[in-house]
Amino acid sequence: MRPAGGLLLFLIVITGAAPAAAGAWTQPKGKGEAIFKYEDMQAGRGFDPDGDLADLPADRTDRVLSLFTEYGVTDSVSIRFKGEWQSGEDAFVEYDGRGPLEIGVNWQVWRDDHTAVALYAGLADGGEGRNAGYAPPGVGDQDWEVRAAFGRSFNGGNVSGWIPSGTFFDVQAARRMRAGLPDETRLDATVGAHFGENWMVLGQAFGGMADDGGPQWLSLEASVVRSFGDWRVQAGWREAVAGRETPQSGGAVIALWYSF
Repeated sequence: MRPAGGLLLFLIVITGAAPAAAGAWTQPKGKGEAIFKYEDMQAGRGFDPDGDLADLPADRTDRVLSLFTEYGVTDSVSIRFKGEWQSGEDAFVEYDGRGPLEIGVNWQVWRDDHTAVALYAGLADGGEGRNAGYAPPGVGDQDWEVRAAFGRSFNGGNVSGWIPSGTFFDVQAARRMRAGLPDETRLDATVGAHFGENWMVLGQAFGGMADDGGPQWLSLEASVVRSFGDWRVQAGWREAVAGRETPQSGGAVIALWYSF
């Protein structure tokens, strides 16, 4: 995974310091955010059990339309919901149906002007789609997830001048206890920088591994976000760069954010 680590470091440098919302900062009381996202992932090769790339029996396509919402019920506690509708095909199956539904609570453990720490617990119900990227559609039932997030912002830049004002990073570690699928450990990271009032650049990494020597994955995503008042438009690209027993999927990511 050394090339992947190098690419993540490159993203950090070009952005001036990942998911698209930073999980360490909860929504204020009475405020919320909704993110409508479309992902179109394609793969012609996959990572074998040794982590080497090999051709798939046929090209694989996975399309996901998702909704993520977070609403602040107090200044330190917010409720999250995520739902998906999925479709796709590979050499063995063609599917179209609901993906996992998840609801959870995010608690702001500590926060000051620049740093935030949060803990999350959620329950997910599996659907007819892929409840894990490495599993066939429909496999997997209810999941529990616990997650810790640490974030740091640099609102005033720094004395050296190479970190732009509005830069932040967010690191999250999670444990997912699954029914019908192996338990997983996940690690996600986001770095971002604001340029002016309306532009933001994001670099994100999504990694994890299943228990007992099972599948592993690491995907990187780079995107640009443009603000229009309460609305924001995000466009980017995600690519799997390392893994084991997982497809080398890559494709466009388009999202519409709304603050309410």
